[in-house]
Amino acid sequence: MTTTRPDSALELRERFTRYLRDRRLPVTRQRLQVADVLFHAPDHPSVDGISRDLKRRGVTVGTATVYRTLDLLVESGLVREHDFGEGFRRFESMTTRSHHEHLVCQRCGQVVEFVNERLERMLDMIADEHTFLHRRHRVEIFGLCPDCRGRDAADLRASVTS
Repeated sequence: MTTTRPDSALELRERFTRYLRDRRLPVTRQRLQVADVLFHAPDHPSVDGISRDLKRRGVTVGTATVYRTLDLLVESGLVREHDFGEGFRRFESMTTRSHHEHLVCQRCGQVVEFVNERLERMLDMIADEHTFLHRRHRVEIFGLCPDCRGRDAADLRASVTS
């Protein structure tokens, strides 16, 4: 997984501040702290994960404020919202890193980012074949990560030998 570089996080924070000011919305300490947690997250945290991280830092922010701030961050285009089929949303800051796709483990919830140039070319070719102008896409592959697959194999071996 890719961790946001501190300079990218700082730039995103400044852009969020400008976004709020341009819309005459309050630039509050709580909003900026929610943004900072997300901009520095090495993964795709949920609302609960963000709230836990804030609490660990000794910051008190109400759940409603976290939700409203995340909605503003998504509206601003600085954060992308994901639904990996877990029954809750996850969030990812839109840093300067390249476009990427996701592998999602359906058992443990691990999300792995990947880039594949062949896939990118193939998607453009498919769009061309259908005379469709490809602007953007999202690919999420669901399955089992190596650790969960290993546990399944170990469980199967244990049940066979019992």
